Amino acid sequence: MSSISQQIANELAVSSQQVNAAIALLDDGATVPFIARYRKEATGGLDDTQLRTLAQRLTYLRELNERREVILASIREQEKLTPDLERAIRATESKTELEDLYLPYRPKRRTKGQIAIEAGLEPLADSLLADPNQDPESLAQDFINTDAGFADTKAVLEGARFILMERFAEDAQLLKQVRQYLWENAEITSQVANGKEQEGAKYRDYFSFSEALKKIPSHRALALFRGRNEGILQLKLNADPQQEDPQAPSHGEYLVARHIGWQHSKRSADDWMRQTVQWTWRIKLLLHMETELFGSVRERAEADAIKVFANNLKDLLMAAPAGAKVTMGLDPGVRTGIKVAVVDSTGKVLGTNTVFPFQPQNQMDKSIRTLVGMCKQHKVELIAIGNGTHSRETDKLVADMLKGNPEVKATKVMVNEAGASVYSASELAALEFPDLDVSLRGAVSIARRLQDPLAELVKIEPKSIGVGQYQHDVSQAQLAQSLDAVVEDCVNAVGVDVNTASVALLARVAGLNKTLAQNIVLHRDQHGRFATRKKLLDVARMGPKSFEQAAGFLRIMNGVQPLDGSAVHPEAYPVVERIAQQHGKEVAQIIGDSAFVKQLDARDYTDDSFGLPTVQDILRELEKPGRDPRPEFKMAEFKEGVEKVEDLKPGMTLEGVVSNVAAFGAFVDVGVHQDGLVHVSALSHQFVSDPREVVKAGDIVKVKVLEVDVARKRISLTMRLDDEVHAKAATTPATTTGKPQTVGKKKPAPKPAPASNSAMGSAFADAFAKAKQK
Repeated sequence: MSSISQQIANELAVSSQQVNAAIALLDDGATVPFIARYRKEATGGLDDTQLRTLAQRLTYLRELNERREVILASIREQEKLTPDLERAIRATESKTELEDLYLPYRPKRRTKGQIAIEAGLEPLADSLLADPNQDPESLAQDFINTDAGFADTKAVLEGARFILMERFAEDAQLLKQVRQYLWENAEITSQVANGKEQEGAKYRDYFSFSEALKKIPSHRALALFRGRNEGILQLKLNADPQQEDPQAPSHGEYLVARHIGWQHSKRSADDWMRQTVQWTWRIKLLLHMETELFGSVRERAEADAIKVFANNLKDLLMAAPAGAKVTMGLDPGVRTGIKVAVVDSTGKVLGTNTVFPFQPQNQMDKSIRTLVGMCKQHKVELIAIGNGTHSRETDKLVADMLKGNPEVKATKVMVNEAGASVYSASELAALEFPDLDVSLRGAVSIARRLQDPLAELVKIEPKSIGVGQYQHDVSQAQLAQSLDAVVEDCVNAVGVDVNTASVALLARVAGLNKTLAQNIVLHRDQHGRFATRKKLLDVARMGPKSFEQAAGFLRIMNGVQPLDGSAVHPEAYPVVERIAQQHGKEVAQIIGDSAFVKQLDARDYTDDSFGLPTVQDILRELEKPGRDPRPEFKMAEFKEGVEKVEDLKPGMTLEGVVSNVAAFGAFVDVGVHQDGLVHVSALSHQFVSDPREVVKAGDIVKVKVLEVDVARKRISLTMRLDDEVHAKAATTPATTTGKPQTVGKKKPAPKPAPASNSAMGSAFADAFAKAKQK
C-alpha cells in the first residue's frame, strides 16, 4: 500500500500523508463529495477532482498488483521464474508492459513454433542465430522428422524460422522499443472500401486520409473507427510515413535486427535470417502493434470524448435556475399539437392541455385564447418553450399572444429540451405522473427544467441529454461512471431540499442510493415534512454512516434548527453554538449577518476536532447561508424573422446559446433548428487550446454568420465579430503549443484539414444532429 500511495502522491504532486488519509476514508466507505467538503483537515484540502483521479489510480494500481501476483505465481509454477524476471515484473508500473513480460509464459494454443520445438528443431534455430556462417540446408538435413511433419529441409528451416519469430515477438524489450518507435513516428491511414463511396458520403473527408498516430485528435480518431465499424473505411498503420520507396525495408525490421545483434554480411545463413527478420516484423510485430496501438488511440480518444461530455454535462447541470416561479411548459408540435403544462413554484402540475394552432387544424385564435386563459388562471410568470422542431413557430405564437394580451405578465424563454422524450417514456415519469399522457409529461419536464435544470435533468440518463461527442462509440461503463460522478458532484455542490426533492435527485446525494431515496420520500408522504435533519435517522435503513455522508448536503428549509438549512454539517453545530454563546447571540441571529461574521477570526474557534479549513468553511456558510454556486439566470434573444437555415445570411450578427462544446469548437443554437459551429480558431482573437477556456454549454454568446450551406444544413459561425464574411473560420487548427499543426492529410499531397463545418467531421455533425432530436 505504501508504494501505491507514494506513486499516487508523486503523480498528484501532494504528500503521501494526504493520499493515505484519502485512501483510508475511501476504503471506509466515504464518498468523494463528503471527503472534499467535510474532511479537509485529513486530506490537506484535496478537492473533488484530485480525489476522483486518486480513486481511479488507486483502482488501476491495485488491479495491477493483483495481476502481478497472479503472473508471478503462474511463472513460478512453471519453474521458469528467474531473479531478473521477477525484478522486472515487480518494477513495471504498466499493465501493458506487465503482459509483455508474461507473454512467453502465457498458456496458449499450440503454435507453429511450439510444434517445431516439440519436433526437436530448437537447436537448429539456436545454431543458425548464433553463427550465420553455417549453411542452413546442410544443417537442416540432420533435423528431418517425417513423423512430426518435417519431411524435407524446406519444412525444417521454416519450422526453425517460426521458433525464432515467436521468440523475438515475445521479447518484452523488443516490444517496448517497437511500441515507442511506432507511437512517435507511425501514422493511421484510411481508405474508402470498394463501392462504399456513395453509402459513406458523410465520411468523404477520410476516403484518403492519414495523420500522425500520437497527434490525431479524439473526434477524428472516433470518426475513423466508426467508419471502419460501419464497413465504410479501411484503416491501416503506416509504420514508415517518411519512407518514399514502399519496397524499402521498414525501420521495424532494423529494430528487430539490431535487437538480436544481426546484420546482413553475405554469410551463408544471412538470407535465411533476413527473411526471418522480415517475417517477424510483418507477420508478428506489425499486425500485433497495429491492433494494440489502434486500441491505445481509441482509449485515449474515448477518454477525451468522455471528458468533453462530462464537462458539457456539468455546465448544463449547473446552468442558472429561473427559480421558484409559476411556469408554463410548451412542447412544440404541428400535427400532434403543442402540448401545454403549467406547474407551480414547487414544480407541482396545475393544469395541462393541447392546442392546435398550425396545419392542418389551424386553430390559431382558439389556441391563443386557451393559453391566455391558463396564464391568467394560474398567474403564469414564465413560459418555457422547448427548442425542438417547430419551436420558432411556437415562439412566434407566444410572442403574438403576449403582444395582444398585455395583461399576461409572463416572460418567454427557449429551453433545451434534449432528453425530454426519453424522460416522458421512462419508468420514473410513469411513477411520477401515472395519470398523465406521455406527450404531456414532456411539457412538464420542459417547464421544470427552466425552474431548476439540475433537479429535472437528474431524472434523465446522462448520455440521453445530448451534449456529448461520439458518446455511443465509447466505453459505456466508463462513460456512465464519469457522468455519474459529474451528476453527484453537481447535486452535492448545490444541495438538496429534503422536503421537496424527487427520488431521482435524492438518490444522487452522497451516502444515499435509490432505496434510501425512496424511503425518504415514503416517510415524507406518510409523516409529513422533516422538521430537522436528525429526523432523517427515523427513515428505514438510514444508518449513522449514511446520515454522516448525506446530512451536510440535505437542507431543511425553515425548520426547527436554523443550521439545517445550510451546508454546515450537524457534526459542526457545536462550533456555531460556541460562537453564538461567546457573543451573547442566538444561532439564528448570526446566520446571514455578514457584517458580524466578517469580524470573526476562524483561528479562535479551532480545536482538536475542527481545524482551520473547516472553521473557515463554516464562517463562509454563515455569511451566505445556502448560497447557490450557480450563476444568475439570463436568457438569449433570438433574432426576429430568423427561424430556419434559409433565413441566415453571411454577415448577420446573432445572439445564441452554446449547446455543446467539442474538442474542435462550440456548437451554438441561433434559433433555426440547426446548430452552427464556431471553430476553435474563431472563438477568440487570442490563441485557444481548449474551447472551454472561452465558452461552456449554456452560455449566451454573440456570433456572426460566416457561411451557410442550406443543402447540407451546415452553418459556420465566428465569435470574432470583426471577421470578414468571406474569410474562412480557420485554415489550420492550432495545437496546444500555439503553433500551426500538421493535421490529417489526403494522400498523396499533405494538406491541412479545412476548417469549415464539413471538415470538422461530417460524421460528428450528423451524429450530433441525431442526438439533438427528441
